[in-house]
Parts: sequence; structure tokens; C-alpha cells
Amino acid sequence: MTDRLALAQAFTALADPTRREIFERVAARPRAVGELAGELPVSRPAVSQHLKVLTDAGLVSARAEGTRRIYELDPQGLAGLRDYLDGFWNRSLAAFKKAADEAGTRHKEHR
Repeated sequence: MTDRLALAQAFTALADPTRREIFERVAARPRAVGELAGELPVSRPAVSQHLKVLTDAGLVSARAEGTRRIYELDPQGLAGLRDYLDGFWNRSLAAFKKAADEAGTRHKEHR
């Protein structure tokens, strides 16, 4: 899967409010499907479907613990999202610095 495709899949997965809520709960600490279903107004099968989408997007992973699957964040999948968003942040900071430098230069010229 290309980086662009993975990134699009991650953003698409997080676009759904219920899925984003599940993602945020898993981000707080690893959880099983039953626990998530007990905390949300959606059925256990619906939670499983949302977790499948999040897993396919590389945002969460599952590990077996007895008969349960425990879902936790996938650091590798999150790294791609973070890199993408950091790019925006870095460009914004660079643009701000450039604007501040130009304003400072103009201010000095008008003294």
C-alpha cells in the first residue's frame, strides 16, 4: 500500500464519529470489543466492524488474550498520520517566521 493510500485510508477511518470515539478509547488504554460495546450506544458486532476498519487502516492492532482480542494503537500506522500533520505544522511555522522576519525588516526600514 502506498503512503498516500494508507494516509487516505486512515483519515477515512477516522472520519466516522463512532469510529473516532472507539479509536480515542483504545488510545486511552487497550480494550476488548465487549468492554467498548458496554461503554458505547452501539452493538458488539458494530464495534467489531469499526475495529476492523481501524485495523485495516493500520491505526489499531489486536493481540490475543485468552479467548478475547485486545485492541491497542498501532504506533507504525500512527507514525504516517503524525508525519503528515507535522508537515503542515512545520510549513505553518516556517511561513509565520518568514512573515515575522519580513514585518521586522519593514519596521526597521520605516524608522
